[in-house]
Amino acid sequence: MDFDLSRSDDKNYVLEKVKEQGSLLDLASTRLKDDKEVVLEAINQDATSLEFVSNRLKDDKDIVMMAVSKEGWTGCYASERLKADKETMLTAIKNDGQILYYVDNKLRDDKEVVLEAVKNKGLILKYASKRLRSDREVCIEAIKQDKRAWSFITDEMKNDEEIMKIMNPVEE
Repeated sequence: MDFDLSRSDDKNYVLEKVKEQGSLLDLASTRLKDDKEVVLEAINQDATSLEFVSNRLKDDKDIVMMAVSKEGWTGCYASERLKADKETMLTAIKNDGQILYYVDNKLRDDKEVVLEAVKNKGLILKYASKRLRSDREVCIEAIKQDKRAWSFITDEMKNDEEIMKIMNPVEE
């Protein structure tokens, strides 16, 4: 896709371009990367455009929610404040459990958040709080999703009867 760099600060031109290919936001001027209308068009076309958004707008919940509801992993570009926002990160995690790696530590200790993450990607249990790596329900969901998550559960959970059954099913 052609992009005339001499027009990177021309709002109408950039709007037209990001409607066709959102990632062209990367070539827009700093001013337009901070323009909500331009940014929304870019993210509507390609959620990964969140990478190129101004820091101010990476802290705009509407913009980040739009991106993470399309592509959960784009939550890694959210502001630190939004990485600690349960609603925003739950939306991201429901689309991509891997995003637990990027969330604020308090959310790594939130059972609802971690449970959603491990249902989506069992191995992400590695980034849950120690308390939740000892939680029976969380451990079972993680191991059901990916048996390799067993290596991240606490020793006491490794001896749990139900977990042992999942890990070593009885042949019939």
